[in-house]
Amino acid sequence: MRTSDPDRMDPESAEQMAVAALGFVAADPVLLPRFLAISGIDAGRIRQAAREPGFLAGVLQFLMAHEPTLAAFCEASGNPPARVAAALRALPFGDDRFEAST
Repeated sequence: MRTSDPDRMDPESAEQMAVAALGFVAADPVLLPRFLAISGIDAGRIRQAAREPGFLAGVLQFLMAHEPTLAAFCEASGNPPARVAAALRALPFGDDRFEAST
């Protein structure tokens, strides 16, 4: 469920956006190697890593760390940067804390 407040997002919507962001990165022949190098993850382990707490937040942090990449994702997804930031905050380790989902 998306809320009208751009500063808040529920965890399910945040996870969906992060998965879309991962697909965006994975489909880009320039971004993917950069993401893998920065994250230290082998390409063959991405699916496994995506299930680990904090990985999806790391994908959004990767986007937000580089304004042109963030802008490209926002254009492709139709989400403003504030929604990406809200998604990041809603994910485990997205704001330096972990809240287990029940």
